[in-house]
Amino acid sequence: MRHLDFSPLYRSTVGFDRLFSMLDNSAQDTPSYPPYNIERTGENTYRITMAVAGFGEKDLSIEAKEHALTVKGERGNETETGEVLYRGIAARAFERRFQLADFVEVKGASLENGLLHIDLSREIPEAMKPRKIEISNGSVDSTPQIESTVN
Repeated sequence: MRHLDFSPLYRSTVGFDRLFSMLDNSAQDTPSYPPYNIERTGENTYRITMAVAGFGEKDLSIEAKEHALTVKGERGNETETGEVLYRGIAARAFERRFQLADFVEVKGASLENGLLHIDLSREIPEAMKPRKIEISNGSVDSTPQIESTVN
């Protein structure tokens, strides 16, 4: 993958540093373990599903801090009863980070059948939502006048 140069955009934009940093970092190789899905479940709701077979609730930690969601998994030392001839189920420690957009909050997490589900929701403050602006007729007194006619 080729590297993109965002320096011309730095000259004409203000406050987009975080976006350009994310784009620069996305070009780097990212680990593929554990596999995950990101899905949109509603207009402002999302779900991250991670395949964490072999990990229990005590082995996983989820932390949301400053527009970043970090999921860590580390298995405790378990004694095996027999000799392992082939190990195809990965049980290595991992750390996966997700960048969250503004106003995205973690609503909850659940672990079922080896899948970790993390529910997210974007809640835009009322002051940031679009609002309709009434257009006046341009006169100094913008209060509507009721005209009456006498016959």
